[in-house]
Amino acid sequence: MGVDAAALLEDRAVYGRLAETFVFQELRRQASWQTEELRFHHYRDKDGAEVDIVLERGGGRVAGIEVKASATVTASDFRGLRLLRDATGSRFVAGIVLYDGETVAGFGNGLHAVPIRTLWETT
Repeated sequence: MGVDAAALLEDRAVYGRLAETFVFQELRRQASWQTEELRFHHYRDKDGAEVDIVLERGGGRVAGIEVKASATVTASDFRGLRLLRDATGSRFVAGIVLYDGETVAGFGNGLHAVPIRTLWETT
């Protein structure tokens, strides 16, 4: 991409695209360890609301993941996930906003904000 760490700090849009690509690749890598097939999709409705990554497992179970290159999360960051939840009904398992922060927080009805670093940390 021709950018260094200093350039990423200055251009959050580029950092955001890079973070989204990193998360997608990390999830694909981790999915390869699973015995049950995991399919990856993208969701966008007719009005342009979207979810970065939609995971689908057997039985049509669906989870959505939004990636935010921000240290804070607000309820509006869950807009696409709420629409995905409404569109998929009982098949919806969870909606996650992965963000550049420190705290896991619930946003009601299966929606959570989770630090990106949890993708490679163990508990």
